[in-house]
Amino acid sequence: MNFKMITYVIGWLLIFEAIFMTVPVITAICYGETQVWYFIGTAMFCLIAGKLLTLKKRKKTTLYARDGFVIVALSWIVMSIFGAMPLFLSGAIPNYVDALFETVSGFTTTGASILSDVEALPKCMLMWRSFTHWVGGMGVLVFIMAFLPLSGGQNMHIMKAESPGPSVGKLVPRVKTTALLLYSIYFVLTLLQFLLHLFGGMSVFESLNTAFATAGTGGFGIYNTSFGEFSPYNQIVVTVFMVLFSLNFNSYYFILVGKLKEAFNLEIKAFLLIVASSIAVITVNISTMFDSVGDALRHAAFTVGSVVSTTGFSTVDFDLWPELSKVILVMLMFMGACAGSTGGGIKVSRILILFKGVAKEIEMLIHPREIKKIKLDSHPVEHETVRSVNAYMVSYLLIYAISMLLISFDNCDFTTNFTSVVATLNNIGPGLEMVGPTQNFGFFSAGSKLVLIFDMLAGRLELFPMLLLFAPSTWKK
Repeated sequence: MNFKMITYVIGWLLIFEAIFMTVPVITAICYGETQVWYFIGTAMFCLIAGKLLTLKKRKKTTLYARDGFVIVALSWIVMSIFGAMPLFLSGAIPNYVDALFETVSGFTTTGASILSDVEALPKCMLMWRSFTHWVGGMGVLVFIMAFLPLSGGQNMHIMKAESPGPSVGKLVPRVKTTALLLYSIYFVLTLLQFLLHLFGGMSVFESLNTAFATAGTGGFGIYNTSFGEFSPYNQIVVTVFMVLFSLNFNSYYFILVGKLKEAFNLEIKAFLLIVASSIAVITVNISTMFDSVGDALRHAAFTVGSVVSTTGFSTVDFDLWPELSKVILVMLMFMGACAGSTGGGIKVSRILILFKGVAKEIEMLIHPREIKKIKLDSHPVEHETVRSVNAYMVSYLLIYAISMLLISFDNCDFTTNFTSVVATLNNIGPGLEMVGPTQNFGFFSAGSKLVLIFDMLAGRLELFPMLLLFAPSTWKK
């Protein structure tokens, strides 16, 4: 274990977190809010601590897989601990566990909130909440990798540990260039959405918050009604971009270089088919609840896009919809977005591999001597990838069951407990019943909130980086 490099990378993370806090600082200055000092104070502390951790040059800069996983897990924990300080110190969220829950929910792009009145927060706090989505969406360490002098391409271990999906590859030979390409695409899409909202009559503040929250598929709103305040035009824009940010970002690169076949692979096609089918069925199912089929279609498309992308915005209270629609939405919560996107959930590619694995086993029962490999887009899926998908699903179910058991001590109803874990482990935000789109997570005990905080971090980091922290062998040199 390269402990010196772990502290070095965490030091750089603190420096970048200090830089990120200039966004709420500028917001506070623009609106004349005194809470600016809490961001400045926290940023200065992060900057000093980061500088101290990065002063001494590391002779051994090589990172291995175990180092990468530990760096990612600890970095996200440290980033959340310090990111919560302005919310707590300012009194905006006077309980630190609540402030930590809100911040972890932001960085992990979950969007689950303990706040009952978000409009009471100062604008700089609202901006910080939304900006944490943008920072966490693509992965802060993916961004930092573009600047860190790590040797031998071993920073790929960090990228694999932080990026969502069963497998991660380089778009170009250099990992740093890959990181820059991904963030460039991310930035351009965010900017485009921001400009479209300005054109639709939103203020600069509203447009920025919405673009940040949509790009990271986080869903923190700046109004108590989430997205119900905004015009149908802006709702349609968000619907489109929630789906766009749910797609594998590698596909955008392939489109840019003219490789359309690679861009529109099986995962993308399956995802779009599932989204379209879900919208169609839910539209028919809820059509009698709205004035026109057009309204029903708009709300169905927005809600499906919000849930499948794990963004968590809402235009209506879908907890009041018929059971068929709610069952479809819960299934989409489990599935989530594509690998390599900013969305959460199990991921479409994993589900495809699992289905193909079941089909392979059935075929082998019929033809036991036949040699058959699982393929995606005519390419064989490596045994290591299949094994990791199976291990992921077992770990997922174990964490889910244990989390359900632990939060059940709060004595809430089954649907609330079930969808609370769904909403946090899949980084969605709202669930059903007491954690529905018009409710919040503030009623949970401190212990349950800590369990759900772990779930949010585990879900965003694909489980294993967080689980590795509890393995004794991880910390052996």
